[in-house]
Amino acid sequence: MSKLKKILVIQTAFIGDVILATSVLEKLHGHYSGAEIFLLVRKGNESLFADHPFLKETLVWNKQQGKYSSLFKMLKRIRKEKFDLVVNLHRHASSGFLSAFSGSKKIVGFDKNPFSFLFTGKQKHIIGRDYHETGRNHSLIREFTDEHPAKPKLYPSPEQNEKVRIYKAAKYVCMAPASVWFTKQWPEKKWVDLCKEFSEKKIYLLGGPGDKVLCNRIASASGKENVINLAGELDFLESASLMRDAKMNFVNDSGPLHLASAVNAPVTAIYCSTVPEFGFFPLSDKSFIVQAEEELACRPCGLHGFKTCPEKHFKCGFGITVQQVKNPS
Repeated sequence: MSKLKKILVIQTAFIGDVILATSVLEKLHGHYSGAEIFLLVRKGNESLFADHPFLKETLVWNKQQGKYSSLFKMLKRIRKEKFDLVVNLHRHASSGFLSAFSGSKKIVGFDKNPFSFLFTGKQKHIIGRDYHETGRNHSLIREFTDEHPAKPKLYPSPEQNEKVRIYKAAKYVCMAPASVWFTKQWPEKKWVDLCKEFSEKKIYLLGGPGDKVLCNRIASASGKENVINLAGELDFLESASLMRDAKMNFVNDSGPLHLASAVNAPVTAIYCSTVPEFGFFPLSDKSFIVQAEEELACRPCGLHGFKTCPEKHFKCGFGITVQQVKNPS
């Protein structure tokens, strides 16, 4: 295998997918420490890599500047770099187009990508069989590295660690109650009741700016002064730094779950409409999975969840008790 000097990894999906893509960065860097590694992400996810220790550059595709004009502009930039290897972890046509016409002699990606017929190597993306997404991603670079997937990893900067240090003075837990999808989100009242279970620890509610209202409602309804809403106050890496030293992090099957994995933070992951067998389960050394004990014929109802419960009862969420979450086994 000829030595790779310049590598591009593409993952322009959502935040959780990008966090899991860091396992590929770790593995490639471990085998090609002298290589220049670039990462392409969608606008909004680049802050995860602001101070990354071995990334040469994070390329940002901003679709808001015109989906097709920005795509051709990015292709021009990619071709200019003359990459030895392009690893496409995304399965949509836009990333496939950038990969296929990148000018690289080695292009690997998943067979579901519409442009995969132009790749030099491709693998099946198999959902199920307990395959973790990091293992599916690793299958694309196995021939360039080895048989063993790396874990995802993020690198909060000293400044980001310092910003959250004030919150670490006493024992605490973190809760991330929101999700883009309603059916991935444990019901709001359940989070309120969980907050009431912790009287001796600080409780930090985490999320983005759009989650602030939800977290305010939860904090207010709990009636507890130890519940502090930090949604919208911390960026991704600051949140990860805070989660890393928590006694426990309670999360949905959503982005914060993967933040926990990427800093090896203790985590209890709550699965409502989705199932861990899809391959997005936690990878932290101390991790627990909680889901409804009742078998439901309608579960799982989809890979990504829905805005409302298709069956109108949401038993997969309401069926998970507070005690299950507080004391997982």
